[in-house]
Amino acid sequence: MNYISTRNKSIKVSSAQAIVSGLAKDGGLFVPEVFPKLSEKDFEELIAMSYPERVAKVLSMYLEDYTYEELLDYTQKAYSRFYGEDPCPLVNVDEDLYVLELWHGPTCAFKDMALTMLPHLLSAARKKTGEDSRTLILVATSGDTGKAALEGFKDVDGTDIIVFYPSQGVSDMQKLQMMTQQGKNVYVCAIDGNFDDAQSAVKTIFNDSEIQAKLLANGYKLSSANSINWGRLAPQIAYYVSSYCDLISSGKIKLGDKVNFCVPSGNFGNILAGYYASLMGVGVNKLICASNVNNVLTDFFNTGTYDIHREFHKTMSPSMDILISSNLERLLFEFSGRNDKLIKERMDALKKDGKYSISNDELQRLNKIFSVGFATEKDTKEVIDNCLEAYDYLMDTHTAVAMSVYDDYYEATNDETPSVIVSTANAYKFPCDVYEAVSGERVDDAQKATKKLESFTGEEVPEPLADLDKREIRFTNVIDKKDIAEEVLKYTQKN
Repeated sequence: MNYISTRNKSIKVSSAQAIVSGLAKDGGLFVPEVFPKLSEKDFEELIAMSYPERVAKVLSMYLEDYTYEELLDYTQKAYSRFYGEDPCPLVNVDEDLYVLELWHGPTCAFKDMALTMLPHLLSAARKKTGEDSRTLILVATSGDTGKAALEGFKDVDGTDIIVFYPSQGVSDMQKLQMMTQQGKNVYVCAIDGNFDDAQSAVKTIFNDSEIQAKLLANGYKLSSANSINWGRLAPQIAYYVSSYCDLISSGKIKLGDKVNFCVPSGNFGNILAGYYASLMGVGVNKLICASNVNNVLTDFFNTGTYDIHREFHKTMSPSMDILISSNLERLLFEFSGRNDKLIKERMDALKKDGKYSISNDELQRLNKIFSVGFATEKDTKEVIDNCLEAYDYLMDTHTAVAMSVYDDYYEATNDETPSVIVSTANAYKFPCDVYEAVSGERVDDAQKATKKLESFTGEEVPEPLADLDKREIRFTNVIDKKDIAEEVLKYTQKN
């Protein structure tokens, strides 16, 4: 199976080349030429499999440069790093309401589901494509991707990784996780700016031939660990397939029945993976896109116009504090009939004018499968408290946004379809806000808030977060957003 660019379908590469490159040379995103379909027999096999086996099977349908045996070896190694019996347990919190916990990995965030896999895929792809330059992974993060990518790629042969994050745009716990990162091949740098500034700068570097020539002279070629990289996005499809199989095996649904998934959304990669799972045959009724007050996606699905000319809010769900949702480009590619010229025009308009619009026909078709909503800060706090009281379930701020939006959806539609809230982080990633929500007391020191939250709820702090305050702080640099490219070049000259 080849991969094509969303902005120029004549650009075709293998799966290994797509993973090594990260981004197409024209700035487009790689997508498969066709989406594989799961047969009834495939589902029967998947239901009987362990989670690593399920992921390997799903990936083998997309990554034809890899054998199933290779992929199974990678998945077993990746998910052995997770704590608990199941890498992504499906927890029944109410009669037909479930929470899919995607945060049992080494950094306690859903990004681990893919970023423990990507280093294996990338290392193998380098060999398959004959790449002999060092690979430089560039990452812009709104919090969780950065730490998960750093943890995944630390000390991986042939690679270096640089992560940029907004200095005032992540939680204290997320910041501390990145500042204390171990590894000889890692570098972390904060910027004066927001996530969109970091993401735009990274994309510019990928599209700047002059910078790439300088990097090559220093012995490096670029790749990405953000969800613009197909090797990052593909493993996420698997947990939608897996949760659907779990619902079937538990007897809650039959094969072919429909399910709702409500997903906290920022860069749109997580919910896009759910849409791709539906194309494979997973029974999806609605994909509910949940935003915080940075509700650019809500407005887009309601009006058909994507417009970033709006106030940017720093919220208690910082991984969703995003105005430019990169993976929306992949979705629009499908709903435009794979019209690469039209997608290029729209992305050029977004870069030049900060907005674009889609047709009424596209919007109507989108709204047949997608529903949208957003939660205020007050909504988010109330849901955290209510879920602890009603379900004895402690959730983080991002999951609470999704639960709040789902509650609004249910109230508006009375839709009785079994529904899954996709939970993207452990509550202890955001202890100050979660503790305030359940206790009414504000504690701004993350370590003190962690101890108080543990005492208040009885929920144990996960091991990866338990001793952060005792680790050496290695990275304290803060630069202006305009200096990101220079910082990248400086790193490659020194190493």
